[in-house]
Formats: sequence, C-alpha cells, structure tokens
Amino acid sequence: MSASPSHHAAAPVPQRVVLRHVLTHLVMPLLMCVGMGLAYLGAFHAPKPNHLGVAVVGSTPQVQVLAQTLKDKAGSGLDVTTVADQATARHELMNRQLVGAYVPDSATPTLLVASANSDTSATAAEKVFTAVAAQTADRPLTVTELTPLASGDPTGQGLFFLLVAVSIGSYASVAVIGGAGGVLRMRVRGLLVLGASLVVSLIGLLLAGPVFHLVDHDLAAVWALSWAYSAGVMAVGTALHTFLGRWTTLGTMLLFVMLNFTSSGGIYRPDLQNGFFGSLHAFWNGAGFLEGARNAVYFDGRGGLAGNVLTLAVWLVVGAAFMGVASLAEKRRRPLAAPETPAEREEELEEAVAA
Repeated sequence: MSASPSHHAAAPVPQRVVLRHVLTHLVMPLLMCVGMGLAYLGAFHAPKPNHLGVAVVGSTPQVQVLAQTLKDKAGSGLDVTTVADQATARHELMNRQLVGAYVPDSATPTLLVASANSDTSATAAEKVFTAVAAQTADRPLTVTELTPLASGDPTGQGLFFLLVAVSIGSYASVAVIGGAGGVLRMRVRGLLVLGASLVVSLIGLLLAGPVFHLVDHDLAAVWALSWAYSAGVMAVGTALHTFLGRWTTLGTMLLFVMLNFTSSGGIYRPDLQNGFFGSLHAFWNGAGFLEGARNAVYFDGRGGLAGNVLTLAVWLVVGAAFMGVASLAEKRRRPLAAPETPAEREEELEEAVAA
C-alpha cells in the first residue's frame, strides 16, 4: 500500500493575478516619476530674475537716472533702489535685503555681492551689471565679495546637499518607525523620533564639519537646526503613516523632496523662481533649515534667523500634534483593523530605501 502524501503541492498562482499585483505596485514609482518631474522642472527649468533686489550706490542725479532706467527696462525682474553710500549697501547686503549693490565709477565700476545669500542670485546680478559697466563706463566690472565661503564649500551649495542628506535619513526612518514600529504606542514612537533625528543630525554634523569642512564655524548652530528639522520631518511622517499606510513613502517624498528641495533656496532662491515655489519658501521647513544655516554661518545671525527657527519650531509642534491625532485614530480603529504583517512592513521599508 502506498503512503498518502502528507501535503498537497501549492497550486500555481494565475498569471493574471501576478500581473495585476505588479501593475498595482507600479503605480507608486510612476506617481513618483510624475511628481519629481513636475516639481523639479517646474521649479528649475527656466530661471529668470523675479524681483531680484539690487541697488545703485550714490545720490547724484546720474545715479537716480541709472536706477530708474534699469527699473524701466527690467520691469518685475529687478527691484532697483538707490543707497547713499557703500556702508549702507554693505549693511543691506549683510541683512540679506539686497543681492547686489553697484558702485558706478568711470575707472573701476564695482559690484558688491554676498554670494552666501545665493550664488545663483549673485551671478544673475553680476550679469546685469557687467552689461551696465560696459555701456556706461566702458570698463570691466570688479566684483567684491562680502561673504567668503568655507574652504570645503567654494560654490556655497554644500549646505543644500547637507539638507538633502538629512532629509533622506529622516524620511527613510519614517518607514521604520511608522511601519515596523507601528505596533508600539505612539509615545514610544515619539521617543524613537527624537532619538533617530538626533542620530541623523549628528551624522549631518560630522559630514558638515570634520568630513567635508562645509562649515568652519557655528557648527553647533547648524547641528541644532538640523535636529529640529529632522525631528519635524519624522514627526509628520510617522503621523502620516497611520493614515496612509504603504503610501506614506509617496506622501513624505511629496512633502520633503518634491516641494521641499525645490523651494528651499538651495539652487535658486525666490528671486529666480516663479511665484508658487517662491511662496513655499516663506514657510516650508527645508527653507527654514537652509536659510537658518546660512544666516548663522555667513551673516552673524542676521537675515531672519529668528524667523527660520520659528518655522522649524512650528513644523515640529504641528508634527507632534499630528502624532497625537494619529494616536487617537489608532485607538479608535485598533479592534477593527489587523496590524501590518512583517512582510508588509519589510516591503514598505524596501520601497522607502529604493526611493
């Protein structure tokens, strides 16, 4: 007598079921592609001056005529003013009220700039006044830099890439805290947010300081700003996970990559962008971190540092409050909803890392 088999072979999964599963999961990367394309191309594809703040130094009638001529030709592209002397021009540049200040001189026409404010904006101002110097003085333009950059960051872009690194570490951590840690109490997840954001900020500290020398002073201020920024990102993302589940990766990318990097001022500030991204720059948390770091490192805490700190604090408070709302929602639906399986949590983490 032959022994009966102890188990039956699993029936093969129909191809249409597998195909439907694959197509369903392709929705997220395709939406990411669309979102990244719309955000980055919308923000960066055609930079042009948009209320670029410049000044002509002097109080003579000739200076007034030159300023008015520039204003008439540029329209909304330039916000042209006059200042009485170079001391006033330097003060306004270091307070980030101006991008460039032109000193007309028949022998040595000079442009004062603070490139740490934004290298691309300073370059745009230089282009404008190079033409002015050639037409009015027939001399090459001399550019005087008021904010020498760190040895490890000659282009002034280093702080922006630090923002990118801290952001990726933060929103990728959300998949772990919100997904794998989804069975934990929200207060425990809140402690994980504080701890993980501290670690991310310390990594940023090492990268900005001893590793790449992006910052050669006021490193403690940059670290504090990065911790507040990272904690805000993680708090918002962890709360979002309660409501979005496996779509949290797309939600955090929308908030902290697509809209965040493009409005931060790292590549172009609002004076070289359209109104949409320029308006986001006023209150988005990436701009709060980046502009706060610039103000602390290059402008002696001027230029709106208090406002930058307030922006990061508001995002953190909103994130904490959102986590409270998420905790209440979880308590109400806990008896009705099955927890995520380990496989589902692992899948979400892989999607976050791949993104």
